[in-house]
Amino acid sequence: MKFPSSKAQGDMYKEAKRSSYFDLPALDVSIAFPQATPASIFPPCASDYYQFDDLLTPDEKETRQKVRKCMEKEVAPIMAKYWEKAEFPFEVVPKLGALCIAGSTLKGYGCPGLSITASAVATAELARVDASCSTFILVHSSLAMLTIGMCGSESQKQKYLPSLAKLDTIGCWALTEPDYGSDASALRTTATKVAGGWILEGQKRWIGNSTFADILVVFARNTTTNQINGFIVKKDAPGLQATKIENKIGLRIVQNGDILLKKVFVPDEDRLSGVNSFQDTNKVLAVSRVMVAWQPIGIVMGVYDMCHRYLKERKQFGAPLAAFQINQQKLVQMLSNIQAMILIGWRLCKLYESGTMTPGHASMGKSWITLRARETVSLGRELLGGNGILADFLVAKAFCDLEPIYTYEGTYDINTLVTGREITGISSFKPAAVRQQSRL
Repeated sequence: MKFPSSKAQGDMYKEAKRSSYFDLPALDVSIAFPQATPASIFPPCASDYYQFDDLLTPDEKETRQKVRKCMEKEVAPIMAKYWEKAEFPFEVVPKLGALCIAGSTLKGYGCPGLSITASAVATAELARVDASCSTFILVHSSLAMLTIGMCGSESQKQKYLPSLAKLDTIGCWALTEPDYGSDASALRTTATKVAGGWILEGQKRWIGNSTFADILVVFARNTTTNQINGFIVKKDAPGLQATKIENKIGLRIVQNGDILLKKVFVPDEDRLSGVNSFQDTNKVLAVSRVMVAWQPIGIVMGVYDMCHRYLKERKQFGAPLAAFQINQQKLVQMLSNIQAMILIGWRLCKLYESGTMTPGHASMGKSWITLRARETVSLGRELLGGNGILADFLVAKAFCDLEPIYTYEGTYDINTLVTGREITGISSFKPAAVRQQSRL
């Protein structure tokens, strides 16, 4: 068989492009697949089977409902577009700010002073519609703002928290480094004392919000004490550079960045006096880990709601997919997982409120909930068939978004080891040979 030359093939392609459908935009999904409603019109909540709402106070219910309403109305219609482009929807920031949830449990300075449970259900409602929006708020509120609130001076709280609470300014939290992820306490970024302030040198990676944050909470090793200290760095500080990490398959709307710090001067007034060791950093992480545990709860709620509606709308073999036994079994398994995840998350909140939550409690909650979420979202992916790989129907997007959440704020394995150390009294983070060598 004789094939046309490369030039002939090129000419044929050009002619086809001029005279055919090549340049037509994709059909709107509601036209291309009219049998089921896309996630841009978000389904009603059908996942609270054990009536978790009854455990909430009136204020917590109000918080849940206002966040749900905002997310369904303002974010659901645009999330697939921004996720596909891996861009951040800055137009929703004022609407999220109007919810008055940034700062969560902090009191005063314009912060809402929510209960930990209200903050948790708000996190879940954000993630139910879009996990990236929940991560944006979590980094800003439960990491950057909380660090300033817990470890900052009175003047720092007054200076930074009010505008952060309104989302007029945005914060990020820079701990992770290229060489130190799970082993974050061994970070190498340095802070050297000089007249009137500090010089920061080093590199950070995977820092959410960093490409557009107004202030960066940065952790560095004090070259005098060898302990971890915290600093507030302004976005326009000379020597600071933040660039976007490209090619992510999950949380694509979140703008994760690489940060380079080259002789960045931080005045003494922006040194966080309450961060004097990694243990101080862990106090913030303990709270944020509870919030992170509620992200997968929200994700699976959204996935279940989407599958529940889809199975009743989509028909095959002359019947709705919901009429088939195997589909009902998967749907019930998903619903069962969600009820257990919610109750574990709720109990974590109550332990925190009573002052009895331990690092092991928080770590087991985060690791177990994300594991169950993976299983639940996988079932949802199966139920939607071909549409299970389209962001238009939420499940594929949620499937990808869950993967970084399974990893960040402590991988499944690391969080398991935190709990293991707590219940046995034996640390197993480093192999025995490495521990022995460090003693020599």
